[in-house]
Amino acid sequence: MITVPFIAQNQAPSVNASNETTEETSLADKLNQILSNNVLDGTTTGVSIRNADSGELLFSYYGDHRLHPASNMKIITSVAALEKLGADYRFSTEVLTDGLMGGEVLQGNLYLKGKGDPTLLKEDLDQFAADLKAKGITNIHGNLIGDDTWYDDVRLSQDLNWSDEPFYTGAQVSALTLSPNKDYDAGTVIVEVFPAEEVGGSPIVKLTPHTDYVNIINKAKTVSSDHSRAISIEREHGSNNIVIEGVIPAEGSNARSWVSIWEPTGYAVDVFKKSLEEQGIKFVGNAKTKVGVTPVDATVLTAKESMPLEDLLIPFMKLSNNGHGETLTKEMGKVVHDEGSWDKGLDVMEDVVTEFGMNGDTILLRDGSGMSHKNMIPANELSQLLFEVQDEEWYPAFERSLPVAGHSERLIGGTLRYRMADGPAAHNVKAKTGSLTGVSSLSGYVTSKDGQKIVFSIVINNALGSSSKLRAIEDAIATELANYEF
Repeated sequence: MITVPFIAQNQAPSVNASNETTEETSLADKLNQILSNNVLDGTTTGVSIRNADSGELLFSYYGDHRLHPASNMKIITSVAALEKLGADYRFSTEVLTDGLMGGEVLQGNLYLKGKGDPTLLKEDLDQFAADLKAKGITNIHGNLIGDDTWYDDVRLSQDLNWSDEPFYTGAQVSALTLSPNKDYDAGTVIVEVFPAEEVGGSPIVKLTPHTDYVNIINKAKTVSSDHSRAISIEREHGSNNIVIEGVIPAEGSNARSWVSIWEPTGYAVDVFKKSLEEQGIKFVGNAKTKVGVTPVDATVLTAKESMPLEDLLIPFMKLSNNGHGETLTKEMGKVVHDEGSWDKGLDVMEDVVTEFGMNGDTILLRDGSGMSHKNMIPANELSQLLFEVQDEEWYPAFERSLPVAGHSERLIGGTLRYRMADGPAAHNVKAKTGSLTGVSSLSGYVTSKDGQKIVFSIVINNALGSSSKLRAIEDAIATELANYEF
């Protein structure tokens, strides 16, 4: 058994007057020296290092202190989803009717029923429309109704900051939603601003996908090319008014932003109606587009399943997709307790992680993404979870979802692709990043110089100043582990 001295929970970091260390210097001494950096003055920092084979705690620096994990919360969400839903689990979306075909006319309502799929794209709605046209439908004598009742109607997690809500990082959660591209930021629209052809003109605005569900208020101006671009793109709270302000130089580069949608169910329905119109399918009579409930005896006309969960975990974990974390939370509540709510989903997550050895008496789970500043998890509990899950059948899918240090491929390196790109940690460290105001975290796995797999968790709270300096400390610890010989 490998034994390395570890720091007790209440021991302050020692300060080494010299930066020089010898081969005989213990791992604890080396890590303690990194943690003596004055960047951490005034912070609350927890570090936990374990032997990945035995689970033995090799080093703990305030490892039992409850801290806000930021997006390291997604580790818990992924583990719980794999355990309760399964690596092969798929979301679904259905198109149904309560009517009958009469020639080329569908006599009845058309329902677009969402069951949580955060990867639904405009091209999928186009395919639904093509499927209906292939059935001979050219006219619909009824309403177009979006059904999001698979989940509850609470759109935002309880601790989401007001300032995050207009942006993709705080997008609303609905069982019927739409993503603008294959990053799968559900419930958002991509807004691009291009300079006008002439100085003084209003910039050109492009939406992806095109939708009339939002209202563009364009207050920006095109200026001469010797100006710098300064464009603001922000949705007003409580509405779908997207206000564009500032200046964009002629012949300059475009500005682009992922903007969250207020009530995204109606957004998906609006884009679906456009897909139907593009296929020549028209609504006749006094047809309305609205939100409602699909009758239990409705007939399924066409449907789509999402990619399996093990594939969805790639954009979720590599790109740290907040919406996926909250959707998976609600989906676990729906599948296990038949209630697609945050409360029931968080109950499932806590049950799972306590079964994997986390101490339920010292953790507090408030969302699935880590956006909440009220989540509380000690570093020792995160490292314990990372140790315990290694024997699970689905573990390879979980490990594959973790960002890989220094790997330039976006969907492999993810949020670590520009970090630890050189040295022993490169392509070695596999870990989830986390970042909130005043918070930085990094938890995962690394293999030492002599082939020992190590579990680590680093959580820094109450920090002021440069987040890059906090990440540098995390990287130094991970690199030290990669370079260590037991």
